[in-house]
Amino acid sequence: MNDPSKPGLDDSKAPLIEHLIELRQRMLWSVAALVVAFLVSIVFADEIFGILVQPLTDAFPAGEGKLIYTKLYEAFFVEIKVAMFAAFFVAFPIISNQLWAFVAPGLYANEKKAFLPFLIATPLLFMAGASLAYYIVMPTAFRFFLGFEGQVGGLTQEALPAMGDYLSLVMQFVLAFGVCFQLPVLLLLLNSAGIVTRQQLKSMRRYMVVAAFALAAILTPPDVVSQLMLGIPLILLYEVSLAIMWLTERKKSKITSP
Repeated sequence: MNDPSKPGLDDSKAPLIEHLIELRQRMLWSVAALVVAFLVSIVFADEIFGILVQPLTDAFPAGEGKLIYTKLYEAFFVEIKVAMFAAFFVAFPIISNQLWAFVAPGLYANEKKAFLPFLIATPLLFMAGASLAYYIVMPTAFRFFLGFEGQVGGLTQEALPAMGDYLSLVMQFVLAFGVCFQLPVLLLLLNSAGIVTRQQLKSMRRYMVVAAFALAAILTPPDVVSQLMLGIPLILLYEVSLAIMWLTERKKSKITSP
């Protein structure tokens, strides 16, 4: 039950059926936003795919390189996947806003104030991870992969990436880096909830280093370059999380001290 002594909680206590109706309405708005974003994205699928393919274009020597499709329907389904991928990013602000609008009335004022920074940091960190993957990791990895072109045993060894395989690789890079960059949000939420403390996380630092590179090995292609470029930022984000916890604890101690 809600504690009436705590300020800031919305006065309305709607029955369960009203909450379910509101949840359905929020979900319908989210789905509608996703559908509209998909319809817009499918019109510009070629242009969006052109942006996604730019790191590979830059990795090839000027005027060289090509994308192929080995199945007649592959190019069509690549456009569908590109549109769905873009639609998620376009519709995400609306979806997150609907989620916040559903959850916020059940929170106290201090809980809203504490939760809002995490809501803002989540898309910013995801974009930071995706940008790192797009602008630095993918061009570096693609140049490494294309370095195997040349003569082998008197035969020409040439890279002929397929459209579907390339799109899957790009999505793997973007999602892996975007999701992994949520580490500070996860750790700070666990710390705020009292599940873990800063001292516990400090004592787990050596295990975190191993876990970071193990996760990087699972989520990225099997090359050392990509794994290092994900593992090292994960360790840095872990240290940044510890620093934020230290600053938060210091601020609380100053407030509570007489």
